[in-house]
Amino acid sequence: MGMQTGAHIVWDWNGTLFHDNDAIIGATNAAFAELGLSPITLEQYRALYCVPVPKFYERLMGRLPTDAEWEVMDATFHRHYTEHRVRCGLTEGVAELLADWRAAGRSQSILSMYGHEELVPLVKGFGIESHFVRVDGRTGPSGGSKAEHMVRHLAELAGSAGVDPTRTVVIGDAADDAVAAGRVGARAVLYTGGSHSRASLEGARVPVVDTLAEAVVEAARLAA
Repeated sequence: MGMQTGAHIVWDWNGTLFHDNDAIIGATNAAFAELGLSPITLEQYRALYCVPVPKFYERLMGRLPTDAEWEVMDATFHRHYTEHRVRCGLTEGVAELLADWRAAGRSQSILSMYGHEELVPLVKGFGIESHFVRVDGRTGPSGGSKAEHMVRHLAELAGSAGVDPTRTVVIGDAADDAVAAGRVGARAVLYTGGSHSRASLEGARVPVVDTLAEAVVEAARLAA
């Protein structure tokens, strides 16, 4: 990767590098249908979505789903998401942004709450895996926060690539990305093109941008 400058980006995948809003809504509404809930729009989803995911369902149902309901909805969501995602692609300009960041001698990685076994071949399928020093998806149950996964991700990066958390910026589309960054002493930039509304992202009190190009510019400034 050439001479490292010390700056590092941890990219989120779903809703950030991978523009999968249509797949998310399609799969969410399929999961809702299993319990007789009405479908929602992308705007409603972005206004209400939160983690842990059962809390999101509580906002819609007026109560937390039972363990049995959660298992049905989670399994249904992932089954339908896999079907819908084939029609989705990378966010506009991603390939160029990744190449330019790498060419500048900086490092980058992916940490996603999408299952690791599904994530890795998906990243490879887009031909962008060479830009990353590490690609980690979720291991273990779905529905939780990214923070604990971020602790492990940064620990691995520190050992294998010499990444310094204080010169690391997390770029994602959810307030939870900022929470995860804070857990490891990194900074965060949040992108409005994914699962959260601008209003909910601004509550995280980190920079909020409308394009990934802006996010990279801000990351370079924060990591300088």
